[in-house]
Amino acid sequence: MATVAEMREKLRRPLAAELAAGCGDRVVAGGVERLLASPLAGPFPGVREVLRGYAELDGVARAEALGRALELLDGQEKAAKAPRPARTIKQAVPAAAPGERLPPDAEVGRLDTGPGGARKLQSLGLHTLRDVLHAYPHRHEDRRALPDLDAVEEGLKVTVEGRVTSKSRRTPKPGMLILEVTLETPAGGRVRASWFNQPWIERQLKEGARLVLTGRVKKFGRSVQLAVEHLETVEDAKGSLSTGRIVGVYDSKDGISQEFLRKAAHRTLQAVPLDDYLPAHWRRKYRVTDLGDALWGIHFPADEEQLSRANHRLRFDEYLFLELRMLLQGEDAVLQGKRFQATGSDISTFEDALPFRFTNAQRRVLLEITDDMRAERQMARLVQGDVGSGKTAVAACALYLAVRDGYQGALMAPTEILARQHFENLVGYMAKLDVRVGYLVGAMTPKAKLEMQTRIAEGEVDVVVGTQALIQENVRFDNLGLAVVDEEHRFGVMQRRKLLAGRPDVLVMSATPIPRSLALTAYGDLELSIIDELPPGRTPVETKLIQDTHRQQAYGFVMRQIREGRQAFVVTALIEENENLELLAATQLADDLRVILPEARIELLHGKMSAAEKEHIMERFRSRAFDILVSTTVIEVGVDVPNASVMVIENAERFGLSQLHQLRGRVGRGSAQSYCLLIAGEHSKKTRQRLKIIEGSTDGFVIAEADLKLRGPGEIRGTRQSGVPDLRLGDLANDTEIIEQARELAKHILAHDPKLEHPRLQYLKGELQSRSHSVAFREVI
Repeated sequence: MATVAEMREKLRRPLAAELAAGCGDRVVAGGVERLLASPLAGPFPGVREVLRGYAELDGVARAEALGRALELLDGQEKAAKAPRPARTIKQAVPAAAPGERLPPDAEVGRLDTGPGGARKLQSLGLHTLRDVLHAYPHRHEDRRALPDLDAVEEGLKVTVEGRVTSKSRRTPKPGMLILEVTLETPAGGRVRASWFNQPWIERQLKEGARLVLTGRVKKFGRSVQLAVEHLETVEDAKGSLSTGRIVGVYDSKDGISQEFLRKAAHRTLQAVPLDDYLPAHWRRKYRVTDLGDALWGIHFPADEEQLSRANHRLRFDEYLFLELRMLLQGEDAVLQGKRFQATGSDISTFEDALPFRFTNAQRRVLLEITDDMRAERQMARLVQGDVGSGKTAVAACALYLAVRDGYQGALMAPTEILARQHFENLVGYMAKLDVRVGYLVGAMTPKAKLEMQTRIAEGEVDVVVGTQALIQENVRFDNLGLAVVDEEHRFGVMQRRKLLAGRPDVLVMSATPIPRSLALTAYGDLELSIIDELPPGRTPVETKLIQDTHRQQAYGFVMRQIREGRQAFVVTALIEENENLELLAATQLADDLRVILPEARIELLHGKMSAAEKEHIMERFRSRAFDILVSTTVIEVGVDVPNASVMVIENAERFGLSQLHQLRGRVGRGSAQSYCLLIAGEHSKKTRQRLKIIEGSTDGFVIAEADLKLRGPGEIRGTRQSGVPDLRLGDLANDTEIIEQARELAKHILAHDPKLEHPRLQYLKGELQSRSHSVAFREVI
């Protein structure tokens, strides 16, 4: 006679095979219910109960039931194997009593979600009731029953209610079953509904039955057909969470049904008190609904209007908590800083020493900077501007104002090439103003470094330009008042903090055009200024999109420019982030160009070169020692080669639009007309449309907005490093107004209560801490 363990295994095997085969009730002869009626299932009454009525369940419900049955069998097997003397009882999380209210941080095990429910939620990363509340549907379907489908477009998913007037059953070939019914709608229309290979549905398809069906519409002449995805009887549909309403569709995985997730969300909303952490006067000011209306509205909207209100409020909350977190983490932004005079006469003195006049945009940004410099609070401002808009001149003026008040200034650049260029520019700007400008980079000799470090420490240098060498431990400033950081996203957070240890005012410059919405989130701890005007007299770069089949003509044009005394960049695209493949491709390209253009002098710049080697090649290029620079890497942002008039970008489709615009900015820096040739290796219509945006616009911010909509936010400023989370509802391409409102409120809150200590803010503070995954951040507040 078989033991219980043997019977358990004989029962487990066919049930597991049924689950693996897709729950079609075909693995066991006579079906699962016949197996359960056999003596084999006798010792396992719990399994029989879980699988009762199996043939009548739909596919998702069958999978759930089988999963629970297998859990029961596995659990009994483990219990049987456990040594009895050492038996311990695991304390389960106590389930809530009916009607009991639960805090948002309660574990999901406190919720009545059926056998294995807590495990399913946890497998989706939902461990607390707060997690369930904020696991919003990723889309919504309108499953309110339509009176008629005659006017509905083909392919749409709709819900229809009606009475079954006829049914049929077909097996066009072995292994295929098609069930069909004709449904008469309340408006008198007729709809044919069909199911493929779902025999368990047949019992519900009785003539006269009133059904609510959801599926996609197909049209054959005047005939309307529905490929059914969800079925309920009219009686069951009353009060249903899955039909007769606007229904949320959640992120899930195999074995976890949408019906289960809807029930979990509904029970959580009923169990958790939805007290609002935003007081009513703030809600009125920013025109957002209350939290309860928003959470019910995102999961179970009564209508489109409630769904819209919910979406708006919850997006506002996402940005509010993001801005609060950024402002609290950017603790430098709330410290006392230096207080400068920053007089108008000093600005005029600086401008008079320049070979040009400031544009209106430069003046506006300078006023914003000087307002910050005069305030007691430390300045923390981002100055954005397209290539050539004059950011460096504005930063130089701010540095001059700091020096006039007896402070030192520092400008830190990410590479030695850029640092050298900034140094030469500042020397040119400050030559007539009696400002001593120093230079400090890693490639200097130990003696030269020590000499410069000594001069900095003794106050013999007014402004020092350098790389990360400025934040080495042996660099001491005498009285640092203003730190300018160029292309700050290329430094780590801790690197920036080292430069800011003495609480100088901070000015960050970026030539990477970033949409305002993204800048407000990625640089949440910085105020934002934009130089949105180019100096007069700059000739826009002409851009042309060329298919790779016309590459020969493109390089023929390059050669004509070289014969006229100009130079050219040729940039190759990234190849799967593999430096060796990049180098190989670029080397091959340089060799090919030497064959195609035998007159041209060609050199190669690649990522495996040292900083000194790169600088040497760039210096030779600037001094016209060769004609074409082939580069594997993005040419340094801000590097000037005024004589270069052509930028050729191979495989342009592999770059983002903003990257292409940055590359284009390497030319057009002299007086001659310049050109950018985008050579596309892919010829699809989608690629052409995307690249046409670059061909038709030279406005970096317009291009950045288009790039954001096409590609998403990406990793501006290294979002992992800066703590910007994935937004569940927020849409950076369209949410600028909401972001600005949320930022305004966040700044207001922290201006009045920097540590969120007021009793009325305790709920807001708790919610902020609960939504923050970083332990270090929780310690900030």
